[in-house]
Amino acid sequence: MKHARNVIILIVVGSAVLLFGVNVMDLAPIVASAEAQQVDWLFGLHMNVIAFLYVLVNGIMLYSVFAFRRKPDDDSEGAYFHGNTKLEIAWTIIPLITVLFFAFLGSVVLRNVSLAAPNSMDVTVTGRQWSWTFEYPEYGIVSTELNLPVGRQVNFKLQSEDVIHSFWVPEWRLKHDTVPGQDKYIRLTPSEEGVFKVRCAEMCGTSHAYMLATINVMSQEDFDIWVQKKLGVYEGPEGGEEGEVDPVAEGFALSQSGGCLACHSVDGSPLVGPTWKGLYGKTETLTDGSTVVVDEAYLYESIVDPSASIIQGYADVMPKNFGDIFSDQEIGYIIEYIKSLQ
Repeated sequence: MKHARNVIILIVVGSAVLLFGVNVMDLAPIVASAEAQQVDWLFGLHMNVIAFLYVLVNGIMLYSVFAFRRKPDDDSEGAYFHGNTKLEIAWTIIPLITVLFFAFLGSVVLRNVSLAAPNSMDVTVTGRQWSWTFEYPEYGIVSTELNLPVGRQVNFKLQSEDVIHSFWVPEWRLKHDTVPGQDKYIRLTPSEEGVFKVRCAEMCGTSHAYMLATINVMSQEDFDIWVQKKLGVYEGPEGGEEGEVDPVAEGFALSQSGGCLACHSVDGSPLVGPTWKGLYGKTETLTDGSTVVVDEAYLYESIVDPSASIIQGYADVMPKNFGDIFSDQEIGYIIEYIKSLQ
């Protein structure tokens, strides 16, 4: 009884200390979706049970090592015993019940985060090496940035043009693979306004780490204004014009959000595509043996129809839909940014 009492005290104290530490530590990103709250609750419950089991197993083991160690003046053999049927039944039934209980909780959470809301918005996400694009069928908009109204559920349709990617926003917790030739779906409801990042959570090639896209979660009013701007029908407050735009800075931002810098370096280092450093004004040899001067017309053609004139030594791998994603004005900004890299 003495040893049983000591082990119980050790387990109770150890569990209290470890559980306190587990619940005090805040190592996860902020909760920024309605689904993340349920995921974090279930994950926290898992961590509490794991912490208790860790103390239970290691507490008994360490106590046994200390309390039943061989004494220096004791050469006798320990008493022989063979199993304990009641204990073996207990440590079989209790873990089984625990696993089944968590399986039930997991199914409940999965059902809750998969339910469709009546006012959900559809967004088609396309992943490719190494960029994301987002299409809004309801509005006829394609963008390299994901702009969403806060508090409205989004039904994401996930597609891939080449290899398996994985759509993941840490602050939203849920993630899902994009599989070539298949449509996958995931529902998420942004609950916090702010700027976040879409990351690829599946190793997809040499520039996997740079496969990022910006998410802007905003109020419904600001989202409506963004839609109007993309459709070219926004007149601004009282019909006034927006402030002046720095074309080079805007071109740099568009190049980042569009994934261009994952394939084109700006420091002369070799990547999948030609470096943009010193590219403008340069005479390049094409795959058919002809030469071309890289001017604004060539850069525009290379963005909207990248297969038309490919520089020698590079493969025809650039996405073909940038002419749909970027407006002519945005393409002009990107060209100004390239021209600045001399």
